[in-house]
Amino acid sequence: MKRSRFSDEQIIGVLREHDAGVSVAEVCRRHGMSTATFYAWKAKFGGLEVSEAKRLKALEEENAKLKRLYADAMLDNTALKDLLGKKMVTPAARRNAVAHAVEVHGLSERRACAIISADRSSVRYRSVRPDDAALRARLHELADQRRRFGYRRLHVLLRQEGHAVNRKKTQRLYREEGLAVRRRKSRRRIAVARTPIPLPDGPNSRWSVDFVHDQLACGRRFRVLNIIDDVTKECLAAVVDTSLSGKRVVREMTALIERRGKPGVIVSDNGTEFTSTAVLKFTQEQKLDWRYIAPGKPTQNAFAESFQGRMRDECLNEHLFFSIRHARAIIAGWVHDYNTARPHSSLGYQTPAAYAEALRPQRPSTLRHGESSAPMAVAYGAGARNFHPAIPVATG
Repeated sequence: MKRSRFSDEQIIGVLREHDAGVSVAEVCRRHGMSTATFYAWKAKFGGLEVSEAKRLKALEEENAKLKRLYADAMLDNTALKDLLGKKMVTPAARRNAVAHAVEVHGLSERRACAIISADRSSVRYRSVRPDDAALRARLHELADQRRRFGYRRLHVLLRQEGHAVNRKKTQRLYREEGLAVRRRKSRRRIAVARTPIPLPDGPNSRWSVDFVHDQLACGRRFRVLNIIDDVTKECLAAVVDTSLSGKRVVREMTALIERRGKPGVIVSDNGTEFTSTAVLKFTQEQKLDWRYIAPGKPTQNAFAESFQGRMRDECLNEHLFFSIRHARAIIAGWVHDYNTARPHSSLGYQTPAAYAEALRPQRPSTLRHGESSAPMAVAYGAGARNFHPAIPVATG
């Protein structure tokens, strides 16, 4: 609005000259204005005193100010409603919210920062961090190769390849690239008291034995007999076949003992293969300490259960097997990778083979706390299958 050359007091003075008897034309000629301006002044200020004109002007200014404040409040309210669905916790999210308010609602940066209580210095900050494109690409490649690995094991693999990166950076890149592994939910179980047992303290001091099941593409089922060293975490054997009887277990055990030597203790569940006459006779002849877990307590054979969980998650669930030959080749390759390349968290992210090589100069020892390693008495006859010796067993 164009500012007038006359103040309110001057305008009222001009109108009073006309009231005193001076003609309109003379008043306009004397003050250099048009008749239209004179009549506009008369419509607005006619009959007012100077004090009343000042008060009217103050009211108009206050009214205009209130209108501006109301309009600003409505605009701020609209912007806030638009930002309600956006999370503004991190500095990056606040920067995006401010940019949205500026572009969509036409607010200034200062005003947008005031609305969402953001610091202008953090909004104006521009990251100088490198994009790490090569590292991100390699992380993607490793995650594609090891689809069930989390960021910790991927971090170990990156460090082994020579990438100078700390764990937190690997975790951040892993999260930003959306590589998180979907966790498989397990059934809730009632917590019960467990009887602890002494832990093995040397290679070959204790083996864990168990079966894992799967099926071929044609629907035919097969089993895998897994034998684990509880100290080195090595998979000593993974025997794949459609039928694994007690005699086959004895044959595989005999071959393994010839290669590695006799273990201090063997732990297994109460399956019919492990409680068969062939296995009981074998343990007596070889003077083996074969321990059975309590019925219905798979957690007492925790080392084998943990290994089989990894095998199912990283191998069996990741492949479709077309024949027994194909299954044997895939599982043998995975077991070799597990022993020689896969970092194991309980071994300080060493591979089982490297950990076993470090322990090789040491003499294998027996169980701690004076636990006897003498062979257990076995029963033969009709009741051999239901033989369940009471032993203290716990998770490893």
